[in-house]
Amino acid sequence: MKRFLMCGLVCLLLLNSACAVVAPATETLTSVPPTAPGPTPTPTVDFARPERVGREFLTAWEQGNYEQMYQLLAPDIRTEMSYETFRRTHVTALDSTTTLSITLTPRTLKVEAPYATIEFVEVWHTGMFDDLRADNALHLRRDEAQWWILWEWATMWPELAEDHTFAVEYKIPPRANIYDRDGDGLAIPSTIISVGVIPEQIEDEAALLEALSQVLEMPPEEIRATYIDQPAHWYIPIEEISGERSMAYDELLSLPGIERRERQGRSYPLAGVGAHVVGWISSLPAEDLAAYRRQGYRGDEWVGITGLERWGESILAGRNGGRLYTVDADGNYVTSVAEREPKRGRPIYATLDRDLQYQAEQALGDYPGAVVAIEVKTGAILAMASSPGFDSNIFLRPTAESERRAVLSHPERPLFNRATQGLYPPGSIFKIVTLAAGMAALELERDSPFYCPGYWDGLGEPNRRYCWLESGHGDIVLQDALAASCNVAFYEIGKQLDQAGPEILPTYGRAFGFGEATGLPSLSEAEGLMPDPEWKETAYQTGWGTGDTVNLAIGQGYLLVTPVQLARMVAAVANGGTLYRPYLVDRIAAGMEAPAQSTQPMAVAQLPITQAQLEIIQAGMLD
Repeated sequence: MKRFLMCGLVCLLLLNSACAVVAPATETLTSVPPTAPGPTPTPTVDFARPERVGREFLTAWEQGNYEQMYQLLAPDIRTEMSYETFRRTHVTALDSTTTLSITLTPRTLKVEAPYATIEFVEVWHTGMFDDLRADNALHLRRDEAQWWILWEWATMWPELAEDHTFAVEYKIPPRANIYDRDGDGLAIPSTIISVGVIPEQIEDEAALLEALSQVLEMPPEEIRATYIDQPAHWYIPIEEISGERSMAYDELLSLPGIERRERQGRSYPLAGVGAHVVGWISSLPAEDLAAYRRQGYRGDEWVGITGLERWGESILAGRNGGRLYTVDADGNYVTSVAEREPKRGRPIYATLDRDLQYQAEQALGDYPGAVVAIEVKTGAILAMASSPGFDSNIFLRPTAESERRAVLSHPERPLFNRATQGLYPPGSIFKIVTLAAGMAALELERDSPFYCPGYWDGLGEPNRRYCWLESGHGDIVLQDALAASCNVAFYEIGKQLDQAGPEILPTYGRAFGFGEATGLPSLSEAEGLMPDPEWKETAYQTGWGTGDTVNLAIGQGYLLVTPVQLARMVAAVANGGTLYRPYLVDRIAAGMEAPAQSTQPMAVAQLPITQAQLEIIQAGMLD
């Protein structure tokens, strides 16, 4: 479609002016705030005025309302081009250039009936090439007293033509590593060897199956089933192994019919140590493709799916570079539009101690549970294990489908991080809170006496409750009651606290960090539940009783906490009373344009007890 060239006398006219359109004329157009987007064309467009039609088209373009834009095209153009083609043309241009939004600013209107031209400035705000700016023109034609848009390819961008499109040549930097606090690898590069078979090249199938079975640790019949019904000249991948294992079994893997193909990948050492924290990468999710493309991703990258891999995606992946240019229908270079240099990713150093983390995981084995080790004076997480766990390397190997299915269908949910999302009644650990509340609200002291015959009838004999020690602890003082975890003493403290005020113990529970997330960055965590009279009334439409406080006093009842909340609370007892926000990223290495970053400990609260009271708790814990 040819450009329409017009000339004429010049006069100034504001966009909202009521002056009639005369030819020849030139108007200066002022930008008008866009109207709200709508799914269908706006029926109130003033087709008698070119500046109104042009403004409506540009506003719809900014909003991505292609249906509205299409309805403003000249009828003959709509006959030649379907709506879907029109829409796809614009969307493809946005995706190719990684454009996030467009700003269109009209400048002047030139009219020479039956044609008009609106000169405008377009700025494409891209994820990869920053802002792309161009001066452009929007052409219109009047047919039977109505003005229509004469759209052409160059309407989108001046350097586009009907057979010209955008193209991008990418430069993708390697993904940076994740290390523990001492620099031991948690997520590192590795050479991945795909071991496969070309059936027509097999000379001794029995020897081949025996060799592959030994190397891949798979039954011979399972190996044979992968290739037996496939085309004889195809390469049939069977399993992926490390470069080290490939070298160790080089002779066995050199038999006729076996082929090895190499690619660079990622590896999680020690069978994915710290998998719930480190996470894993995978091919870019199809549902997120458009969002990633507009951040400058090509679309075939592997991205972080969970854990630090996901949290630190932009840090680890760096920034893709590339060159944006236009090509003709044959793919030949036409003109350069923009260029950006890539930036390497920056390594992340986690707070984990890899050896300690590995020991914690081995100690748990397959027993469902969690281990959290926290540095008491900073909040740095030294180990965070959840069991049953999983080997995150299975998400990197295309041939590990059966292993992935086993993990995803496991009844104990290995992917679930019990350390941050598991909710449990804490039991006797909560007696620390009960003791603190008792000293502060009831003025209990180190030697306040209790008597434990092995049971407690404080709510009446029909509601008798028992100590864990059936024979009882006999006469016992407050500090020793914590050391011995005497249920009877804490039942009594709970009853007295309820009499003093049923809100007291729940209030102290919240002050010790329960009932809300710890604020741990990078991982999802549950808030837990710190029950109180208001909560029970809302949840169960019934009142709070003394029995609820008595249950709460020993960490039972409705109370639910996460292991990381418990670890933080005990750390506060150990460090002198400061609740720190836990964290998992120790530091981020410097990059091309970014300095090194270190996480500074963040104190979020102080335990509401005196130093003397804290020392009693510490002494009881040590005992």
